[in-house]
Amino acid sequence: MTIQDIVKILIESGIEPNEANIEVKMLLEYFADFSFKDIIMGKKLDNKKLDIVKEKAELRAKTRMPIQHIIGYSDFMGEKFLVNKNVLIPRDETEILVGKAIEIIKENNFKTALDVGTGSGCIACMIAKYTDCRIIGLDVSKEALNTALDNASRLNLYNKAIFRKSDIFSNVKSDEKFDIIISNPPYIPQKEKPNLQQEVKYDPEIALFTNDEKGLEFYKKITKDSVKILNQNGYLIFELGIDQAKEVKSLMEFSGFKNIKIIKDLANIDRVIYGNI
Repeated sequence: MTIQDIVKILIESGIEPNEANIEVKMLLEYFADFSFKDIIMGKKLDNKKLDIVKEKAELRAKTRMPIQHIIGYSDFMGEKFLVNKNVLIPRDETEILVGKAIEIIKENNFKTALDVGTGSGCIACMIAKYTDCRIIGLDVSKEALNTALDNASRLNLYNKAIFRKSDIFSNVKSDEKFDIIISNPPYIPQKEKPNLQQEVKYDPEIALFTNDEKGLEFYKKITKDSVKILNQNGYLIFELGIDQAKEVKSLMEFSGFKNIKIIKDLANIDRVIYGNI
């Protein structure tokens, strides 16, 4: 059994070759403490460790469990975030959302931020790390909040990123106001469930799906109520699902947001929308 044999296990299960190579490197690093440099240098890998890596690759191939769940973490903006069945695995697209939020915060010298549907806490943590903002992450899931707290603790963000159980804004205090609200809300309509990749079934449904036809349920709720808790010139910024930009823009305009702009991702899909009140 060689490393390439393990890569082949993943490829034969339907995983794209380049992705299979990346995932085997992740398994080697996590379960065998064997780096890409070790591979290049032709270093020998202990057979017992190789067997463990093979076992994990077979689990991935058989179940299509995301590699992040197998190793227990996901890379996001250069940090490793704990992930599990209770939180959405951070995606590359969300880095666009966070990057733009950080830019807006720094340009406006904002000090208070709110992350709605914080999940693993990756958005809140990176904003806390790279800005002077104190950010509150809200989530309806107690289990997700525990994961977010663990991630904030690992990054030593105790007083900058704090977390609170809340169904959208239900637990925001009457005297609390924020300079910016960030959200990557659930935006997939239930009807799309059969069309999703097998890996997605491991993400919590509460973080993925809406109960309306177009996936706009949470954009409507957040946009409508955000105007009550944003400071003057405060910003609202969302991650978008495919083909939702036009209607989310209309929702924001109806609620009084202006200077609305949309950012595309690397696949030329409208992925982030933001505006100020």
